[in-house]
Amino acid sequence: MRERANRRRWGDRAMRTLCYLAAVVAVFPLIDILYQIGSRAIPSIGSYLFTQPVQGNAGGLENAILGTLLLVSLGIVIAAPLGIFGGVYLAEFGRTGPFGQAVRFTTDILAGVPSIVIGYFGYVTLVVGLGWKFSALAGAIALALMSLPYIMRATELAFRSLPDDLREASLALGAGEVTTVFRVLWRPALPGLITGVLLAVSIGMGETAPLIYTAGWSVFLPTGQLIGSPVGYLTYVIWTFINNPFAASHALAYAAAFLLIVFILVVNVVVRRLVARLNPELQRQG
Repeated sequence: MRERANRRRWGDRAMRTLCYLAAVVAVFPLIDILYQIGSRAIPSIGSYLFTQPVQGNAGGLENAILGTLLLVSLGIVIAAPLGIFGGVYLAEFGRTGPFGQAVRFTTDILAGVPSIVIGYFGYVTLVVGLGWKFSALAGAIALALMSLPYIMRATELAFRSLPDDLREASLALGAGEVTTVFRVLWRPALPGLITGVLLAVSIGMGETAPLIYTAGWSVFLPTGQLIGSPVGYLTYVIWTFINNPFAASHALAYAAAFLLIVFILVVNVVVRRLVARLNPELQRQG
């Protein structure tokens, strides 16, 4: 018995050690990316990045920052309601049946479509077909198409992971299915919904290919005109300026990459803190 207990103890220690090593290996690339980008970007970061637009191969990033916020915000405004309500339908009303299966299958296919194909589709249908030209709305719709399946699937998984006891108790008290969804199930499913939206925000901030075909590029500040006016965005600066043979261009590209990472980190922290306050059970877990 003692030998068996020793073997279990050593086996437990070995597995714990392997888990720690796996965690370190998984986290190391992220730390290395942050170091490589931060060490090159921080020395060149100054107030001019937020007060000056891109000027030739140098300047600031004001137009790109505002353009990125505009594109991502519009994309989320379009994709979030469709994705959340679509996910609720799949989880609560369309688990079986041909229509629910068709929607689920179409969502999975859309999630696998390359981003450049979505960009080309937006160029053909919106920029050229509808005559919108390069514009913020065309770019936002392209980002919404990319974000929609992730929000929908995250919402579906969030609702389907809830115990059936909640549904049965609500229905037993006389509540209808819609009331059960929005008065009983909505709050415990909120963390999963927020996760899907955060994933969509991260995807929108990091995309370049679909925006080149739909939003174009502009060194001017966004005018608020959603159609017929191209906008700048941070990923274009990274993609273009890193290939220029100028130190100022490289510094601007690294600064844009660093700002993207900071934006995504801040959004994740702020939203998760907000959700934790709204959901006491999540706050106790985190």
